[in-house]
Amino acid sequence: MSAVDIAPRLYVDSADVDRVSALLGAGVVHGVTTNPTILERGGRTVADIPDLYARWESEGAQEIFFQTWGASRLELLRNADTIRALGDRVAVKVPATAEGFAAASALVSDGASVLVTAVYSVGQALAASSIGARYIAPYLGRLRDAGVDGDALIARMQAVCAGSETNVLAASLRSADDIVALRLAGIPYFTAAPGVLDELLQHDVSDSSAAEFEAAMGRIGA
Repeated sequence: MSAVDIAPRLYVDSADVDRVSALLGAGVVHGVTTNPTILERGGRTVADIPDLYARWESEGAQEIFFQTWGASRLELLRNADTIRALGDRVAVKVPATAEGFAAASALVSDGASVLVTAVYSVGQALAASSIGARYIAPYLGRLRDAGVDGDALIARMQAVCAGSETNVLAASLRSADDIVALRLAGIPYFTAAPGVLDELLQHDVSDSSAAEFEAAMGRIGA
């Protein structure tokens, strides 16, 4: 099965619990992704992770991503164990470093759902695929900031993962157009901030059409 045959999924990339809850409640996202920077930006600490997992699970998130931490393979694995203990819907994010790949390989062998994050080269994508990681997360916006054609590079990452269990979960998406363009290039999964997802769902003409329909229903007696 090629990536274009895989049904697309949207995830919300945020620790703003009110915005995340609204999107989960609307049923438009499959799950929630976080990383240490997002948690910090949302005013959260490591101590908040269990409560965030419990809340989002209760609100219907099918997958909830938290990132392990540590400078060594053993530290990454020890903290990943804490994350995995949260529940069956958790996925562990592991950075695409030498120690991170070693930890990710061990986690996959132990049955964990693993996302290798901050993937910036096709070689790293290939390595993640070779160890059986479920996802890789390249950062489109940051690739563009570095002067790289991020769309083309991410499409190549997906191509080298073909035939494996690994797929791209594209991150650092700054507009609805980013999501659409990557989907047309064969990318199956996307995570974005609430505002970007709002943009994906909204169009001014749709809103004005809906207002016209409501007005007409009022005139015919609804």
